[in-house]
Amino acid sequence: MEKIKFNENTWIFDEGDVRFFLLVGKERALLIDSGMKTRNAKEIAREITDLPLSLINTHADPDHTGSNKEFDEFYMNPAEAGNYYKDHRGTGKILPVEDKDVMELGDRPLEIISLPGHTPGSIAILDVKARILFSGDPIQDGSIFMFGPRREMHAYIVSMDKIMGMSDRFDTICPSHGTCPVDKAIMPKLRDAAQQLLEGKYEGEPVELFGHKAKRFDVGVASFLFD
Repeated sequence: MEKIKFNENTWIFDEGDVRFFLLVGKERALLIDSGMKTRNAKEIAREITDLPLSLINTHADPDHTGSNKEFDEFYMNPAEAGNYYKDHRGTGKILPVEDKDVMELGDRPLEIISLPGHTPGSIAILDVKARILFSGDPIQDGSIFMFGPRREMHAYIVSMDKIMGMSDRFDTICPSHGTCPVDKAIMPKLRDAAQQLLEGKYEGEPVELFGHKAKRFDVGVASFLFD
């Protein structure tokens, strides 16, 4: 795993297939996600800061919750409870976060933005003063999983319309997959491609992942895995 200092109070931990983040304020620190293969994200964060440390999950897919067992409780949108506890047998207590909630790390406010579609409770975290959006999975130039239970392309399009309407509030997007950072110009391209997928305007390549048949659609700026 590669540790990257993104700015004076932000670190990226890149496993290759997925990344998670550490944000440090004047009073508290926050992990955004906890890795896939990583099982000691708290220990890794402790090498950087000794401030009180919390965890927030952008959603409950297992490539984002690898170290959750280190935490008795963690922040997550409660719409992810089925994904976390039933689908992936997660443990620990969810501390609920909802759209427009603000978490304060000490002169570092973070706003929660609900972006359902990839999963019902997917969220992004806006680092308000730094103007950085930690987007989770919906905004990226890698592979966006939109197949199988709990995924919904119509909701994804609504979420993309929503976040594009907020684009004057951030300059940088840090996704969990693909390139980091990515330019804001990717958002309307992803939104339009998703709409065209619903309208059957792309040809897909059949794939089978996790026992589920889907198709991979290369839309130029990214790939959608969609059924």
